[in-house]
Amino acid sequence: QVQLVESGGRLVQPGDFLRLSCVASGGTFGTYNMGWFRQTPGKEREFVAAIWSGGSTYYADSVKARFIIRREDNKNTVYLQMSSLKPEDTALYYCGASRRYTYTTAAAYDYWGQGTLVTVSS
Repeated sequence: QVQLVESGGRLVQPGDFLRLSCVASGGTFGTYNMGWFRQTPGKEREFVAAIWSGGSTYYADSVKARFIIRREDNKNTVYLQMSSLKPEDTALYYCGASRRYTYTTAAAYDYWGQGTLVTVSS
């Protein structure tokens, strides 16, 4: 069983920078594809970014110019670096782990953390 724990979410102002972390345990981290999703009340869990086990990265169009996903396999950790934050980025952010080829749908992920809340407001 893989356990994922997100951290770093907090209240920030528009334009701010924030880094989220997801620490994994219970599996061979380097063999998993990792993704970040976000969810707001009444909406489906939305793809944000993913990083392949080999290092390839993928981003939703809404965050391509602002967010960076990276992983440090020796720390069993994946990060989401968020810049130029907007109020519409406000959401509960989830970290997921997958062994599948797909990465933009939540159903492709086998494990999830509990989420960390990011609130962007002035």
